[in-house]
Amino acid sequence: MKHTKSRRVHCCYTQCCVPLKQGKGLLRMKNLSTSFPSLISWFRLCRTVRRVRPSYCCLESDRPQSAESKEMISSLTSTYSPLAASELMEASALSDLSTEEKHYGGLSFGSHKIRIYSGSSNIELASEVANYLGKPELSPIMRKRFSDGEIYVRLEESVRGCSVFLLQSTCYPANDHLIELLLMIDACRRAHASQVTAVLPYYGYARADRLVDPDTKRREALASKLVANMICEAGADRVIVMDIHSPQTCGFFDIPLDHIFASPCLVQYLLKNCPSDMVVVAPDVGGVARARAFAKQLNDAPLAIIDKRREQHNVAKVLNLIGEVNGRTAILVDDMIDTAGTITEAAKSLRENGAKRVFAVATHAVFSGSAVERLSSGVFEEVIVTNTIQVPKEKRFPQLRIVNVASLLGETIWRVHEDSLY
Repeated sequence: MKHTKSRRVHCCYTQCCVPLKQGKGLLRMKNLSTSFPSLISWFRLCRTVRRVRPSYCCLESDRPQSAESKEMISSLTSTYSPLAASELMEASALSDLSTEEKHYGGLSFGSHKIRIYSGSSNIELASEVANYLGKPELSPIMRKRFSDGEIYVRLEESVRGCSVFLLQSTCYPANDHLIELLLMIDACRRAHASQVTAVLPYYGYARADRLVDPDTKRREALASKLVANMICEAGADRVIVMDIHSPQTCGFFDIPLDHIFASPCLVQYLLKNCPSDMVVVAPDVGGVARARAFAKQLNDAPLAIIDKRREQHNVAKVLNLIGEVNGRTAILVDDMIDTAGTITEAAKSLRENGAKRVFAVATHAVFSGSAVERLSSGVFEEVIVTNTIQVPKEKRFPQLRIVNVASLLGETIWRVHEDSLY
């Protein structure tokens, strides 16, 4: 609530200006607000009155009320009880509310100007994000594939003037999910959305971020930059990514980008379920910065580093261990687990050097090739990942633990939508 110069109270929930002075009918509303069990109940009633009779809640002066208006206001205010108010709201105003307002009994926690769409990569995560934002379900979208393999996308509702968020992880099949994301962005742009934000919980092709391999001097395609260009050219206004493989990849985008980390959720799980004698281990030299930040959040746990050499793609060999892990619980931290070759070799090295238990922690569960066999071989006490990539049932095993990051993504989306400073 905030005061204006004309001595009216502006309600940020109902967008109504109510005079402070006593007027016809207004005294009852003012006195009634103090008898409500909570502010939310009061705002719900105000919202109902506004939707049924908008002119009543934005009175600039004491205008005479019609008999119909007085009867409606009297029915809402004179015999108030929490149960009676709920019944009256359902009878008088819910028929005029949006889908999410009906779902929550007349109170819309989300914004009418925000739309949450999901690609086919992780509908379950997208639904949980939508629920966090106060929407009972995802915005409707049609996705289908023609007989020749081409993908078709169509929005099932108007997005004109809306802030649209498209959730899609470019995981397997990466090319199909990428094209589907580009088509969704283009559909929203052509439907006159005010802002289109691509939310990529997992950003594929992020590992192809170098032009020249320093070992063999091979010239390679800079796929990470190419994919960033495609997303920008398709019409995205903003991008949200989580735990991208290389932070410098964020600079490939020519539009605003928000890079968020899953570490708060993972650290919370570890503090609740792991012993205090933890040592955080970086599986390679490139992951030292990530492991150091993780160790600080784990009450300044000690740090160890594994030196490895990668002879070819998806093949790694452990050479040295830097740090003390004997008799301690080792926490191997990485951004993703693909074939699990690196992290499994690292776990074996830690066991040989006296580690009591070994936990694998990663944000993205890619799980390709022989990953499941290696992870379930008994080397790890637990394998802790997030749900940025949907893990199918055939790739789940007893040691697997999945941490939900829907609230983290939902909070980021809301702050982007509201242009929040924090």
